[in-house]
This record gives sequence, structure tokens and C-alpha cells, in this order.
Amino acid sequence: MSAAICWFRRDLRLADNPALTAAAHDGRPVLPVYIHAPDEAGAWAPGAASNWWLHHSLRALAAALADHGLPLIIRQGDTLATLQALIAETGAGAVHWNRIYEPALIRRDKGIKQALREHGLEVHSHNAALLHEPWTVQTGTGSDYKAFTPFWRACRRQGEPSPPLPRPPRLQAPETVQSPPGAPHHADNAAVDALGLLPAIDWAGGLRARWQPGEDGAHKRLEGFVAATLAAYASGRDLPAVEGTSRLSPHLHFGEIGPRQVWQAVQIHLARGQTGAGDWLQGAEQFLAEIGWREFAHHVLYHHPDFPDAPLNPRFADFPWQDDPDGALLRAWERGETGIPLVDAGMRELYATGWMHNRVRMVVGSFLVKNLRLPWQAGERWFWDTLVDADLASNSLGWQWVAGSGADAAPYFRVFNPVRQGERFDAEGDYVAHWLPALARLPAKHRHAPWAAPAAVRADAGLTLGVQYPHPMVDLGASRQAALAAFQAIKKPG
Repeated sequence: MSAAICWFRRDLRLADNPALTAAAHDGRPVLPVYIHAPDEAGAWAPGAASNWWLHHSLRALAAALADHGLPLIIRQGDTLATLQALIAETGAGAVHWNRIYEPALIRRDKGIKQALREHGLEVHSHNAALLHEPWTVQTGTGSDYKAFTPFWRACRRQGEPSPPLPRPPRLQAPETVQSPPGAPHHADNAAVDALGLLPAIDWAGGLRARWQPGEDGAHKRLEGFVAATLAAYASGRDLPAVEGTSRLSPHLHFGEIGPRQVWQAVQIHLARGQTGAGDWLQGAEQFLAEIGWREFAHHVLYHHPDFPDAPLNPRFADFPWQDDPDGALLRAWERGETGIPLVDAGMRELYATGWMHNRVRMVVGSFLVKNLRLPWQAGERWFWDTLVDADLASNSLGWQWVAGSGADAAPYFRVFNPVRQGERFDAEGDYVAHWLPALARLPAKHRHAPWAAPAAVRADAGLTLGVQYPHPMVDLGASRQAALAAFQAIKKPG
């Protein structure tokens, strides 16, 4: 029986992996392959934080496969040529992979499928990443959705997702590459190391302390969230100082866990009749809607391939952005040196951990686009390089949402006030105090607007603005009015 190649991409898990299950069908030998070809993603090759995660996730996958006696074959270079070489080396008769929904990779995969089939190969792609693939959810007129709520209602009308697949009970390597179950996977590790994914200067200490990449880490994160946090999700998800969200986004992006598995875990805990069922149900519905938002992001990107670069609302192509000729405004925002505490705390959390609370993401995005009036694409690029969960669909949707130019935009121009947001969602200033130690000795009521604190209070806290912490780089009220005026300018016809 000829072997089947399972081409791993962003599906770095063994359970609920349709491509792996199909490749192993009827006991067929399986050749697990990862091909590193970042340039094939076009302008959106993975950033530094994503590469750090990928390194560790590949190591975890190699170890899991080794427990089943399978080596992870790792190659670099042109994907089609690499697959053709592997097929020639091993005599493989089939290739399976799970779909990715990004424009450049859709084009690449279509070309690979056609070329391999023309040479007599059995080639199949599968869905491991979404509950509902983008072309399966349509409006009554057969078009795509531009707003989340009707999209998610349409998804729910399709019924419960199919249950996740179990890990294949038996995995067998081709005779030419077999190793005994439990064999060391040092060769796989060496091949991962050779990809050069880790930073030359080790800035990743905070990432190592915060995250456990890999399938096991994903399931520990999911189980801990469902058991300890889901019941309070509805009230706690907007509070950046508490562990109120799942933090599953990087695991989902790299396919260490799939949305069907997440959905099933939530339903199982609900079915057990947990204490405080009302809270559980409300938290579950809101959390599953966040899974739906991820689905919506892929829906929009699939139907609008230029979404990462161009505003969905074409009027925003003429938005009058502020000049920043030497990049000073952007650099201050990136470094968390704007003088606006909630913004700076978020940006420092991002740089230290590769992640930022979603409420704070909206605030820092609004500040960049509205108060500094810098293009949303600049923020999108910085997040792309620094987020461990950098996902082209979700990142694009989030930035266009906060800019007001994308899908699900409200009929008004949102401008978040970071002081009010901080006072509401970080009332004691604990989040700000953690990431901005210079403000930690201020009374809580002054931490979100230290410039408004009496001079004596700042002195007692050892704080001199412009020394330990910067002055605000813009006036929030005046910059808000300037943003609204700019928005009015593009609303006018002609």
C-alpha cells in the first residue's frame, strides 16, 4: 500500500485533524511533512512573535508524532517542488492537507492541487480550522455578510457543528522512514532549529513565561478556562487586570486546537449542570460568539482578498491622515511612550508577552487611528510582527473595525476615550500599575490621568511627568474633534 503524505501547515495537532485522519485511512502508511516557505504568503509572511511560536509548536508536534513512531519531515523551499521530490523519494500516492483561507495561499494551494493531480496523485484538502467555511454562509440574495450579527445568526441556523475527530488510533510510517514508537526526535528538533525561527537576540523571555505552544498546551489552556473562567466570562472578559478570557487565540491560529474541540468542551461543561447555570449559559453564549467573530473574520477576508491592505468602505481611501515624516508618533505608540496610561500599558504588555487584552486592543487601536490619525495599516503591521496570535483575517478585521472602514462598522465614528475606558474597566488601576511601575504609587483614581493629579499627589508618588513618565503626546479632546472633522470631510459627496 503506497504511503500518503500529510502536509502539516497551520494544523499542528493530531486530534481532530481531518487531513491526518484521511491520510491514515485503512491503515495506510503516513508521511508527516512540514514545508517552510514563508515567502509564498506574499506580503504577509509571519512576523517575529509568530515565528517564535511556530518553532516551539513544531517541536511539540515532532514529539507527539515520535510517540507514534513517525518522524516529522521538515523541508524548506518551493512547496510544489518539495512535495514532488518527496513523492519521487517515497513513492507516495496521495497528499492530504487542511485548508488555509488567505488569498495568496489559496492561489498557491489551487496550483499545487492541479499540478499533482495532473501527475496522477490522489490529492484532497480538508477543513480543520473553521466551523463554517466562508462559501457555506450566504445572505438570502447569495452574497457575503458585511455585519457580524446576521452572519452569526445564519451560522447558528445551520445547527450544531460536527463533533471533533479523535486522534487516529493507528499511525504507521512508510518502511523507508520508520522508527520505533517513542524513539527520540532529536533529528526533528535539529531540523526545526535549522529553520532559524528564533530571534538572534533573545527578547522572548516573557513569551516563554506566559505560553506553552503545542497541542498539549492548547488543551490545558482550554480545560483551565472552561473549568475556572467561563462562568464569569460575561462579566470578566472586559477586565484586563484579571484572567477573564480564554487566551486560546494563538493555539487556534496555529491549529494546535480546533474550533470544533472548543465548541464541544463548552457544551460538555454546560451539560454537566454546573452550579450557577445562568452565569454559565451567558458566559458560554458570549464566548462562542467570540469563536463566531473569528469565523466572520475569515468570511470577510475570503470574499474581499484585498481586505488586509485596502479599506472595505472605499471612502476611507481618502481619509486625511496626519503626517509623521520621521515616524516619531508611530514609534512612541509602539514603545508605549504616549503618556496615555491605558494605551502605554497595553503596548508594553504586547511587547513583553506577545499578547494584549482585547478591550485594550480596541483602545490602543482607536488612539493610533483617531487621536494620532495615523493609518490603521501601520498598527496592523506592528501587531502582525509582535502578536503571537497574529492572524491575517482577525488582525485585518480588528483594525478595520476600529478605523470604522471595515465590516460591521456602526453608523458613527467610534473614538474610544482611553481615560474613561481605563476608569471603567481597570477601576483600581491594577493593570496600569503592573505594566507602568512609575504610576504604581499614585492613588488608583489618578492612574489613568496622572496629568490631572494635583502636583503634591504626584510628588508623594515620586512621579515627575516628563521624567519617570511622559507628558501626554496629544490632547485627547482636541484630537478627538480633529478626527471627527476628518471623518466629516470624507462623508461629504464629491
